[in-house]
Amino acid sequence: MSLRTDLTGILQDDALYHLSNRFEVIGDIAILTLRPELNDYKKQIAEKIVSRRKNIRTVLNKVSKFDGDCRTAHYEFLAGTTTFTCHYEYGFKYRLDIGKVFFNSRLAYERKRVIDKVQPDEWVLVPFCGVGPFVIPAAASHAKVVAIDQNPDACRYLSENVRHNRVDQNVCIINGNAFTMCFRRFFQFDRAIIPTPYGMDAILDVIGPLVKKRGMIHFYTFKTRQQVSMLIEEYEKKGLGVKFFRQCGNVAPGVYRWVFDLFRMDF
Repeated sequence: MSLRTDLTGILQDDALYHLSNRFEVIGDIAILTLRPELNDYKKQIAEKIVSRRKNIRTVLNKVSKFDGDCRTAHYEFLAGTTTFTCHYEYGFKYRLDIGKVFFNSRLAYERKRVIDKVQPDEWVLVPFCGVGPFVIPAAASHAKVVAIDQNPDACRYLSENVRHNRVDQNVCIINGNAFTMCFRRFFQFDRAIIPTPYGMDAILDVIGPLVKKRGMIHFYTFKTRQQVSMLIEEYEKKGLGVKFFRQCGNVAPGVYRWVFDLFRMDF
């Protein structure tokens, strides 16, 4: 049954019209983005989610977009008292505080798709690494991972997570700005995974040269469908071939998250 169906007879019809059935779940936290028309029904909505999803302890209403260097948002408590949780994904455990760090549980399949391509003994670079959803599975595949994030809370939780998942021997964590870090002390990488924040596509020009010829780059960007063909041409001009691309989420009407699996050409 859908959330809207569950609340039929509890919410008035005009309020139901504005209620989405979709909400994100991170660990035992449910995150909604409620429209102002639902302000009088927040308590009923939260109670229904907790009653129908026994694993949910906290319900939050997202009241701002992700913003700032740490990519965090502001939330209103509708149920529960904490933004800390433990999230489980494909056998790995992530401790995090969503009030302090960025995490997107809807990318679980996409992360699994990419990690399945990682080979043992590869050197993998992950800027904007967050609390480790790309880092830890790659390290568990016996790759050597250099993980970078300028959010100190993300790096702190990542440090805990690599220990709890027993991959700390394969991970180097750098708390810094991926645009300005001096990477040349590391030799070139076999693979880079770049979960690019919105509006930071220039990172490709920074990370691209750090990947070996014929090495792979998994690059995430936010664009309209009409921009994709132009992007492919731009990548080829940079010496990057496109092996695969797909849509994997959206941020606004007509604007989608895309992933491009790129490889460094020989010329």
